[in-house]
Amino acid sequence: MLENCRNAKERWGGVSDLIDRWLKERQELLVHYCGLSGEADREDLEALQPKFVRLCEVLVDYVSVGHFEIYEQLIQEAREFDDGGVELASRVYPEIEKTTEVALNFNDQIDDQPLTSALVEERFRALSKLGEVLENRFELEDVLIDQLHNAHASKVESA
Repeated sequence: MLENCRNAKERWGGVSDLIDRWLKERQELLVHYCGLSGEADREDLEALQPKFVRLCEVLVDYVSVGHFEIYEQLIQEAREFDDGGVELASRVYPEIEKTTEVALNFNDQIDDQPLTSALVEERFRALSKLGEVLENRFELEDVLIDQLHNAHASKVESA
């Protein structure tokens, strides 16, 4: 039993660090998003284009880490603790997937179309929609983190 406790600490203690790094990436994403959405000069296309590109880079990195690292860890943890987390994940994950589609479509728009004065307002409307979608995504991710990881933290710590 002591060995199982040590294994739990080793396995799930590192997930907290991974989540912390990911949440810092979320913060960086928000900084880029807010900086761009608050941009007053929408006529300086040469200044705007790199800001959209950088936002997309951070956005795609954030989404990728979520899908390929964080969610996998959280679902594995839910399976190990077997306390209803898998069912929660099966309800929440499809909703997160929908936000991923919006984020990737936004990125594709930026990649496929150089910014022109005719596209500026359309791009900012898409940015606004992205903000709404990200807000929803962050709430869903926070539910997963809270229910699939933080709920087990005391069990791991006592191990």
